[in-house]
Amino acid sequence: MTTILELRVQAQLESPGRSFLLDASFNSTTQRTALVGASGSGKSTVLMAIAGLLPQARGYVRVADKVLLDTEHSVDLPARERGVGLVFQDYALFPHMTVEQNLAFGICRLGKRPNEAERDRIDALIRQFDLEALRGAWPRHLSGGQRQRVALARALAPQPHFLLLDEPLSALDAQLRVRLRHELAEMLERVQVPALLVTHDLSDVEALAQSVIHLDKGRVVDSAITESATPT
Repeated sequence: MTTILELRVQAQLESPGRSFLLDASFNSTTQRTALVGASGSGKSTVLMAIAGLLPQARGYVRVADKVLLDTEHSVDLPARERGVGLVFQDYALFPHMTVEQNLAFGICRLGKRPNEAERDRIDALIRQFDLEALRGAWPRHLSGGQRQRVALARALAPQPHFLLLDEPLSALDAQLRVRLRHELAEMLERVQVPALLVTHDLSDVEALAQSVIHLDKGRVVDSAITESATPT
């Protein structure tokens, strides 16, 4: 099978009263991989290392044929050049921007107006994620499901080669989480961009992932292909 993500990363993180060593290595060959583990096990830190948002990261990260990090050969691509889309746990939509402006931020250079091609890209995403009626809406007026769709559309706007989703359902109440779990699975299937999903919920793994990697205290302790990835 083709390796979609190859990662070997170390990072020493220091904070008052706490020291944490990330020393994680794994390969992923499936379109959707779940990274699971207890709180504080280093799951989100792995995402930051892949996204280029962890300056302490040392080692090697490759997505498909693109090397994002290789400290042995002085390769450390800036976040904007990595071709990685990131959906944060709380979606992190800009409250002072409309839905359309949030999507434009994901595709345009800072302070620039979208050109014709970028405009077409934004329009296509708005149609794809059923956001036409919400173009001019502010994030505070959106439901949890609508915020999720906007956040995913914004992450996809620059046409990334890989998606990172950091607990994308944890901010929702239990009833809404069940419904949006299935909607997210359908959206990921439709866009066909490989994704790494951080979660602590086994229901997320069952609905969204084709393989699972278990992280504990900064190290990978287990990995497996899920039943959903097994051909029928």
